[in-house]
Amino acid sequence: MTTKILDGRKNLQLQPAFGLWQQYQPEQAPYAYRARSILDAIEWQTTTRLALAETIGLQAVEQPALQPQLLESVDKGDYTREKLLIQTGTDSVMPVYLLLPRNAPQPLPVVLAFHGHGYGVKDIVGLWEDGEERDSPDGYHKDFAVELCRAGFAVAAPEIACFGERRTDFSYINAAFGQTEPTSCAHAAMLAFHLGRSVLGMRVQDGMCLVDYLETRQELDTQRLGAMGISGGGMHTFFSTCLDKRIKACVVSGYYSTFRDSVLAMSHCACNFVPGLGQFGEMYDLIGMIAPRPVLVESGSHDPIFPRKAVEFSVERAREVYDVFAAEDQVQADFFDGRHEISGRKAYRFLQEKLGPQSSK
Repeated sequence: MTTKILDGRKNLQLQPAFGLWQQYQPEQAPYAYRARSILDAIEWQTTTRLALAETIGLQAVEQPALQPQLLESVDKGDYTREKLLIQTGTDSVMPVYLLLPRNAPQPLPVVLAFHGHGYGVKDIVGLWEDGEERDSPDGYHKDFAVELCRAGFAVAAPEIACFGERRTDFSYINAAFGQTEPTSCAHAAMLAFHLGRSVLGMRVQDGMCLVDYLETRQELDTQRLGAMGISGGGMHTFFSTCLDKRIKACVVSGYYSTFRDSVLAMSHCACNFVPGLGQFGEMYDLIGMIAPRPVLVESGSHDPIFPRKAVEFSVERAREVYDVFAAEDQVQADFFDGRHEISGRKAYRFLQEKLGPQSSK
């Protein structure tokens, strides 16, 4: 008997991903954006926002008592840097740096600053990983929280789940079993999936709790609230703005493109994934939950993980979505000559313009 050897490189049906890709049809997704009028769009936003919150596990979390604790206050000359702890869940606390500009009229407009992968929030507030102060920007984050503060904003920069002080301690695994240490994001994501939740949902919940806290600060004007983030922080910014209508404008850096050409096209951190997210279509469908609020997309021409062409295509689709609100001009972009990094060339002025003049509180 002769056995026929199949070459998996030629027979695509041998590859599980091939069959899955045949099911990837975002235009047919039940929650894809199909509105052709403002009334249809608002109805879609209401229904889809509830469905997205349920899908990422947001509704499974009880609202905690914030119990803020001030840990330190550091005089940085032209601004003050506070470090706080707030309760974001029954069994969860989150460190937050709050940067407050000196000699700026109060109440201050506020921007949520979400860092990406790396050593954590210290990397955007002018600190090395060991806590030592630094006075010049470094890395792909470029200390953008400090830059936002110097642009006149109060800046709330949280330690995002799975980074910095919020990494999982795997020493018990290594000691007991001698296993290789997994990444904190991957471990938390798989545990969340097992429980019907997601790391993305945890992060959005944390962000909402942070806004709840900011609303208690009399020197802050949360009616002028923005958000800005890079990479995983761009994802955080995007989904937080989709789900929290208190955010009035956002800058998404190194993230907004299409799922097909970025997150699903290559090896990405497990924290990018949510079971069932495909029912909402593509990123340019989800952005309908932000419309007509202003959004600026930053994209480096040499960003290897969020390709420029996909970003350009998705930005144009976003403008079509916003056109239903007669707000096409509220989708802006900064296509800059760079890699996977913060630009800031347009971002700080954009937020200054969109968060508007000082309001009473």
